[in-house]
Amino acid sequence: MEELVHAQAADGVATITMDSPRNRNALSTRLLDELDGRLRRALDDDGVRVVVLTATGTVFCSGADLKEQRAPEPGLPASAPVTGALPEIMTLLWNSPKPAICRLNGTARAGGLGLVAACDFAIAPRSASFAFSEVRLGVVPAMISVTVLRRVEPRAAAEYFLTGEVFDADRAAEIGLLTRAVPDDELDTTVEHYARMLRLGGPEALAITKRLVREVPALPIEEGLRRMAALSAERFTSAEGQEGIGAFAEKRPPSWVR
Repeated sequence: MEELVHAQAADGVATITMDSPRNRNALSTRLLDELDGRLRRALDDDGVRVVVLTATGTVFCSGADLKEQRAPEPGLPASAPVTGALPEIMTLLWNSPKPAICRLNGTARAGGLGLVAACDFAIAPRSASFAFSEVRLGVVPAMISVTVLRRVEPRAAAEYFLTGEVFDADRAAEIGLLTRAVPDDELDTTVEHYARMLRLGGPEALAITKRLVREVPALPIEEGLRRMAALSAERFTSAEGQEGIGAFAEKRPPSWVR
């Protein structure tokens, strides 16, 4: 049986590729299981500094595999919805101490946008289109809303969740779903640029900075300043911080840059 998800690592970057173009990389149970396993192995690999999630074909992900969601017989209620490992995968990407870049090779729909929003960076070609198509099927974007609503502006989320309307990559970047929309022929160079920049950061510093980007805005001002002052002092005196400061003074790369 051919695998539906591939992984390769080079120069500290693990690239995980969904490879089920026949069904537009739909989130089948098998694809999700393989994606979960590949992602966990990449995150456990000390040699991996950055994770890139992408796909083959012209569609990044079409959402849930609807064949698995059909009722067994017409007129009968469906059994419990098949979510597979999607909640775990989104959690892994969101909480990963290693930065995750979503390299969209093309269009994304519905559940696939939950993966996009779970990554720290999302880069798409301008030819790609997007839609939260759930309501047009009589279902709702429930699970993916957990990550999407942390990225997308509230008014825009209401607009596209409720209408199911298709929107383009520039609009996706404007509302916060994407980091950048780029010309199609600049997709790979842009992803490589971000991966290269991320490898320059200290691993511990990157992991902590991921958390504070999410957590600090919710803190009261006084509490936030108090906690961040303590964190700043801790990092300046940490082994990684001292290595970075020493490397800067000695005009050499720090130990984590290879």
